[in-house]
Amino acid sequence: MQLPETVEVTSGDNPVGSVIWLHGLGADGHDFEPIVPELRLPAELPLRFVFPHAPVRPVTINGGMAMRAWYDILSLDANGRADADGVRESTALLEALIECEQQRGIAPDKIVIAGFSQGGAIAINAVLHSTTKLAGLMALSAYIALPGELAGSTGHRDLPVFMAHGTFDPIVPMQWGRASADQLTALGYDVEWRDYPMAHAVCPAEIADIRNWLLSVFA
Repeated sequence: MQLPETVEVTSGDNPVGSVIWLHGLGADGHDFEPIVPELRLPAELPLRFVFPHAPVRPVTINGGMAMRAWYDILSLDANGRADADGVRESTALLEALIECEQQRGIAPDKIVIAGFSQGGAIAINAVLHSTTKLAGLMALSAYIALPGELAGSTGHRDLPVFMAHGTFDPIVPMQWGRASADQLTALGYDVEWRDYPMAHAVCPAEIADIRNWLLSVFA
Protein backbone atom coordinates (compact mmCIF):
# COMPACT_ATOMS: atom_id res chain seq x y z
CA MET A 1 0.00 0.00 0.00
CA GLN A 2 1.29 3.45 -0.90
CA LEU A 3 1.33 5.76 2.10
CA PRO A 4 -0.38 9.15 1.74
CA GLU A 5 1.80 12.25 1.56
CA THR A 6 2.17 13.88 4.95
CA VAL A 7 3.15 17.12 6.63
CA GLU A 8 5.30 16.59 9.72
CA VAL A 9 6.00 18.88 12.65
CA THR A 10 7.99 17.97 15.75
CA SER A 11 7.66 19.79 19.05
CA GLY A 12 11.25 18.90 19.95
CA ASP A 13 14.22 16.74 19.03
CA ASN A 14 14.09 12.93 19.30
CA PRO A 15 10.31 12.48 19.62
CA VAL A 16 9.11 10.06 22.30
CA GLY A 17 5.62 9.76 20.81
CA SER A 18 3.55 10.49 17.72
CA VAL A 19 0.20 12.08 16.98
CA ILE A 20 -1.29 11.14 13.59
CA TRP A 21 -3.90 13.82 12.90
CA LEU A 22 -6.37 13.63 9.98
CA HIS A 23 -7.93 16.78 8.50
CA GLY A 24 -11.55 17.34 7.52
CA LEU A 25 -13.32 17.36 4.15
CA GLY A 26 -11.77 19.62 1.55
CA ALA A 27 -8.77 20.60 3.69
CA ASP A 28 -5.29 19.06 3.65
CA GLY A 29 -2.45 18.09 5.95
CA HIS A 30 -1.44 21.72 6.50
CA ASP A 31 -4.79 22.52 8.16
CA PHE A 32 -3.78 21.77 11.76
CA GLU A 33 -0.05 22.38 11.37
CA PRO A 34 -0.26 25.80 13.11
CA ILE A 35 -1.80 24.26 16.23
CA VAL A 36 1.38 22.42 17.25
CA PRO A 37 3.19 25.49 18.66
CA GLU A 38 -0.07 26.65 20.26
CA LEU A 39 -0.11 23.46 22.35
CA ARG A 40 3.02 24.72 24.17
CA LEU A 41 4.19 21.19 24.90
CA PRO A 42 7.03 20.96 27.44
CA ALA A 43 10.59 20.32 26.23
CA GLU A 44 10.62 16.97 28.04
CA LEU A 45 7.71 15.75 25.87
CA PRO A 46 8.91 16.04 22.24
CA LEU A 47 6.23 14.66 19.92
CA ARG A 48 6.06 14.08 16.17
CA PHE A 49 2.83 15.30 14.58
CA VAL A 50 1.98 13.57 11.31
CA PHE A 51 -0.69 15.29 9.20
CA PRO A 52 -1.57 13.17 6.14
CA HIS A 53 -3.27 14.48 3.00
CA ALA A 54 -6.49 12.66 2.11
CA PRO A 55 -6.90 11.31 -1.45
CA VAL A 56 -8.75 13.49 -3.96
CA ARG A 57 -12.16 12.06 -4.85
CA PRO A 58 -15.61 13.24 -5.99
CA VAL A 59 -17.92 14.12 -3.10
CA THR A 60 -21.62 13.48 -3.74
CA ILE A 61 -23.08 16.10 -1.38
CA ASN A 62 -20.87 18.74 -3.02
CA GLY A 63 -22.27 18.04 -6.46
CA GLY A 64 -19.60 15.49 -7.31
CA MET A 65 -16.80 18.06 -7.05
CA ALA A 66 -13.39 16.46 -6.58
CA MET A 67 -11.60 17.41 -3.35
CA ARG A 68 -9.51 15.89 -0.61
CA ALA A 69 -11.81 13.52 1.25
CA TRP A 70 -11.30 10.44 3.38
CA TYR A 71 -14.53 9.02 1.92
CA ASP A 72 -17.50 10.12 -0.14
CA ILE A 73 -20.40 11.65 1.78
CA LEU A 74 -23.55 10.38 0.16
CA SER A 75 -26.19 12.30 2.14
CA LEU A 76 -26.74 14.31 5.32
CA ASP A 77 -28.59 11.43 6.94
CA ALA A 78 -27.05 10.47 10.28
CA ASN A 79 -26.85 6.76 9.48
CA GLY A 80 -26.39 6.50 5.71
CA ARG A 81 -24.07 9.43 5.03
CA ALA A 82 -20.72 7.62 4.73
CA ASP A 83 -19.39 5.61 1.81
CA ALA A 84 -18.43 2.42 3.66
CA ASP A 85 -15.78 1.29 1.18
CA GLY A 86 -14.09 4.68 1.36
CA VAL A 87 -14.15 4.57 5.17
CA ARG A 88 -12.45 1.17 5.14
CA GLU A 89 -9.86 2.26 2.56
CA SER A 90 -8.88 5.34 4.58
CA THR A 91 -8.87 3.33 7.80
CA ALA A 92 -6.32 1.05 6.11
CA LEU A 93 -4.24 4.12 5.18
CA LEU A 94 -4.29 5.24 8.81
CA GLU A 95 -3.29 1.76 9.97
CA ALA A 96 -0.36 1.88 7.53
CA LEU A 97 0.74 5.22 9.01
CA ILE A 98 0.56 3.71 12.50
CA GLU A 99 2.75 0.85 11.31
CA CYS A 100 5.16 3.37 9.76
CA GLU A 101 5.55 5.17 13.09
CA GLN A 102 6.32 1.85 14.76
CA GLN A 103 9.02 1.20 12.17
CA ARG A 104 10.47 4.60 13.05
CA GLY A 105 10.86 3.49 16.66
CA ILE A 106 7.65 4.74 18.30
CA ALA A 107 5.89 2.07 20.36
CA PRO A 108 2.14 1.65 19.63
CA ASP A 109 1.24 2.79 23.15
CA LYS A 110 2.99 6.09 22.38
CA ILE A 111 0.89 6.80 19.27
CA VAL A 112 -2.25 8.95 19.47
CA ILE A 113 -4.59 9.00 16.50
CA ALA A 114 -6.62 12.13 16.00
CA GLY A 115 -8.90 13.72 13.49
CA PHE A 116 -11.28 16.57 12.77
CA SER A 117 -14.73 15.96 11.27
CA GLN A 118 -14.29 13.33 8.50
CA GLY A 119 -10.76 12.70 9.76
CA GLY A 120 -12.12 12.12 13.24
CA ALA A 121 -14.60 9.60 11.86
CA ILE A 122 -11.70 7.64 10.34
CA ALA A 123 -9.74 7.85 13.59
CA ILE A 124 -12.73 6.48 15.52
CA ASN A 125 -13.21 3.67 13.00
CA ALA A 126 -9.54 2.70 13.21
CA VAL A 127 -9.69 2.51 17.01
CA LEU A 128 -12.88 0.43 16.95
CA HIS A 129 -11.15 -2.21 14.83
CA SER A 130 -7.54 -1.94 15.99
CA THR A 131 -5.82 -5.04 17.31
CA THR A 132 -2.98 -2.81 18.54
CA LYS A 133 -3.12 -1.00 21.90
CA LEU A 134 -2.54 2.67 21.07
CA ALA A 135 -2.00 5.67 23.37
CA GLY A 136 -5.32 7.36 22.74
CA LEU A 137 -7.98 8.70 20.39
CA MET A 138 -8.84 12.35 19.80
CA ALA A 139 -11.96 13.00 17.72
CA LEU A 140 -12.92 16.63 17.13
CA SER A 141 -16.30 17.64 15.69
CA ALA A 142 -16.63 14.03 14.55
CA TYR A 143 -18.92 11.02 14.64
CA ILE A 144 -18.99 7.24 14.18
CA ALA A 145 -19.00 6.74 10.40
CA LEU A 146 -20.31 3.15 10.35
CA PRO A 147 -22.60 2.75 13.38
CA GLY A 148 -23.94 -0.51 11.99
CA GLU A 149 -20.55 -2.14 12.60
CA LEU A 150 -20.28 -1.28 16.30
CA ALA A 151 -21.42 -4.71 17.43
CA GLY A 152 -18.43 -6.34 15.71
CA SER A 153 -15.81 -3.88 16.94
CA THR A 154 -12.72 -5.46 18.49
CA GLY A 155 -10.72 -2.46 19.72
CA HIS A 156 -9.03 -2.08 23.11
CA ARG A 157 -11.66 -0.65 25.46
CA ASP A 158 -9.19 0.83 27.99
CA LEU A 159 -8.08 3.48 25.49
CA PRO A 160 -8.41 7.12 26.65
CA VAL A 161 -10.68 9.06 24.29
CA PHE A 162 -11.06 12.83 23.94
CA MET A 163 -14.09 14.07 22.00
CA ALA A 164 -14.99 17.72 21.49
CA HIS A 165 -17.62 19.58 19.49
CA GLY A 166 -19.01 23.04 18.79
CA THR A 167 -22.51 23.65 20.14
CA PHE A 168 -23.34 25.72 17.03
CA ASP A 169 -21.84 23.34 14.46
CA PRO A 170 -23.92 23.64 11.24
CA ILE A 171 -21.92 20.98 9.36
CA VAL A 172 -21.79 18.10 11.85
CA PRO A 173 -24.56 18.68 14.41
CA MET A 174 -23.32 18.34 17.97
CA GLN A 175 -25.93 15.69 18.72
CA TRP A 176 -24.13 13.38 16.24
CA GLY A 177 -20.90 13.79 18.20
CA ARG A 178 -22.61 13.47 21.57
CA ALA A 179 -24.47 10.32 20.47
CA SER A 180 -21.20 8.83 19.18
CA ALA A 181 -19.48 9.60 22.49
CA ASP A 182 -22.34 7.90 24.35
CA GLN A 183 -22.04 4.85 22.08
CA LEU A 184 -18.29 4.60 22.74
CA THR A 185 -18.91 4.97 26.49
CA ALA A 186 -21.49 2.18 26.32
CA LEU A 187 -18.85 -0.03 24.67
CA GLY A 188 -16.55 0.60 27.64
CA TYR A 189 -14.28 3.36 26.35
CA ASP A 190 -13.11 6.09 28.74
CA VAL A 191 -14.48 9.14 26.91
CA GLU A 192 -13.72 12.70 27.99
CA TRP A 193 -16.33 14.97 26.38
CA ARG A 194 -16.04 18.72 25.87
CA ASP A 195 -18.22 21.18 23.99
CA TYR A 196 -17.64 24.83 23.20
CA PRO A 197 -19.77 27.75 21.92
CA MET A 198 -18.40 27.62 18.36
CA ALA A 199 -19.28 26.38 14.88
CA HIS A 200 -17.39 23.70 12.87
CA ALA A 201 -13.99 24.83 14.08
CA VAL A 202 -11.37 24.68 16.83
CA CYS A 203 -11.14 27.34 19.54
CA PRO A 204 -8.45 28.39 22.08
CA ALA A 205 -10.26 26.72 25.01
CA GLU A 206 -10.34 23.47 23.04
CA ILE A 207 -6.62 23.72 22.24
CA ALA A 208 -5.92 24.16 25.96
CA ASP A 209 -8.00 21.06 26.75
CA ILE A 210 -6.21 19.08 24.00
CA ARG A 211 -2.88 20.08 25.56
CA ASN A 212 -3.97 18.88 29.00
CA TRP A 213 -5.31 15.63 27.58
CA LEU A 214 -2.07 14.93 25.65
CA LEU A 215 -0.03 15.61 28.79
CA SER A 216 -2.17 13.09 30.68
CA VAL A 217 -1.96 10.49 27.92
CA PHE A 218 1.83 10.73 27.64
CA ALA A 219 2.44 11.16 31.38
